[in-house]
Amino acid sequence: MSKKVLLSFLFSVFILVSCSEDTSFEPEIPQPEISEQLDVIVSSDLRLNPSGYAPLSARLNFVTGEDVDMQLKVVGKNGVDSDIVKRFNNLGTDFSIPVHGLYANTLNVLECTFYDRSGADLGTQSFTLQTGTLLGDLPLITIQEAKLSEMEPGMTLVSYFGHNGELFPQRPFIFDSFGDIRWYLDYKSHPRLNQLFYDDGIGRLANGNFYFGSGGGNFGGSADNAIYEVDLFGQIINTWEMPNYGFHHQVKEKPNGNFLVTVNKLGASTIEDHIIEIERDSKEIINVWNLNTSLDNSRRTLTDDVQDWIHVNAVTYDESDNSIIISGRTQGLIKLTEDNRVVWIIGPHKDWDMAGDGTDLNQFLLQPLDRNNIPIDELGVRNGDVNHADFEWNWYQHAPVLKSNGNIMLFDNGDNRNFTGSSTYSRAVEFEVDEASKTIKQIWQYGKERGGETYSAIVSDVDYLESSDHVLFSPGSITFNGEIYGKSIEVDYASKEVIFEATITPPTAFFNLITFHRTERLPLYPE
Repeated sequence: MSKKVLLSFLFSVFILVSCSEDTSFEPEIPQPEISEQLDVIVSSDLRLNPSGYAPLSARLNFVTGEDVDMQLKVVGKNGVDSDIVKRFNNLGTDFSIPVHGLYANTLNVLECTFYDRSGADLGTQSFTLQTGTLLGDLPLITIQEAKLSEMEPGMTLVSYFGHNGELFPQRPFIFDSFGDIRWYLDYKSHPRLNQLFYDDGIGRLANGNFYFGSGGGNFGGSADNAIYEVDLFGQIINTWEMPNYGFHHQVKEKPNGNFLVTVNKLGASTIEDHIIEIERDSKEIINVWNLNTSLDNSRRTLTDDVQDWIHVNAVTYDESDNSIIISGRTQGLIKLTEDNRVVWIIGPHKDWDMAGDGTDLNQFLLQPLDRNNIPIDELGVRNGDVNHADFEWNWYQHAPVLKSNGNIMLFDNGDNRNFTGSSTYSRAVEFEVDEASKTIKQIWQYGKERGGETYSAIVSDVDYLESSDHVLFSPGSITFNGEIYGKSIEVDYASKEVIFEATITPPTAFFNLITFHRTERLPLYPE
């Protein structure tokens, strides 16, 4: 290739720069990139935030003169542990590469390495891309601990509630192990999602996209009441409506691709007490669980709220018997069959009576065991008035997780613990349930020893990271020593050693209470 042709190719590289938070993204003067262009590249075009909703993402388009594979590296600020590397095994000549994981307010360096059909390295091409300042609504992230070689791989997704003056839209983000935000969505200019309120937050679908429900009408936003699938650029891929129902809290993807959704039945006298299943392909509602039928909506032991008598904040799925497990903040953790019959109830035994269909619910209460599998018969323990050295009930819990061994892990918020609220601590706790003998045993816990610094009376999350045998403990609404913040803490299951800990401090917490609802550890690019 002649020098004249090479220079022509060099100046055909367009790098569109965004130096503000304006989402109109008018192109600025094209700039040459920083290194000589490889012979393999015929033309290239690099555009920052092509959707207008993902300020730390870009799209790299290029044409090559021969069939190649390529690897993208977003060069990190903190050595190889902060690099983002993605191999695109798509042999061809015409590429449109998603770039995620840029730093804000930085001249980012991208390295693209090309490989021929045989896998031989054809060389590396570098590009630079300047980004704008970070959105002012996003938080300060302080890393207290990061044992990089031991951590569960990936980054931390935060379903963030904080803001800097505007409640909506909510802005999920992902940060790395050094505390740098590397991805976020800003739907302020979106025609439909500019009032996004996702409650529990967003998750990753089996296909790698993100999904969430939106129901902002509960807090002054527009009531959208739909489920969305979006890509990492924030572009809507699919939607599922729910006629006659209003979204709140959570949507859960089942292994078959259908969705379980916690909903309000529109026009009903009570709220947050229905679950629906939406068939993914037809988008039809194919099952409804009415908790007023299967449970007792007159039980007032943990709440005086006649309308929001159960406050379902989570749903998960048990594939072993096609059942669901719901977290009713003010009633307990309940397992239900596909046809809405109770299997068991985890929570204090006090004041259970008849379900709406006349079934005696006391038969589904579980007998607690001590560490030696001996029944704990003390009435005060079973009712929840006092704790046993080996066992404590869950109080106003969130985020149940069904482990592969059948055990249940959840975030025990601890609000109104023992009906007094005098002990202010939250914990991740694991229970073993024997459905045949109707017993429950406490297997593991973490967080009680941390006391008020990790106490979150509301929201919050726990995840079991099976590949590393770690637990991600995430209290999202902490008020301690005059500060409001959330924490994402990774602990080793066996030793309870802290492997990673981050404190997330918003400019303003949602209602001066909530920093986030949930966090997840995941790879930035779907695998």
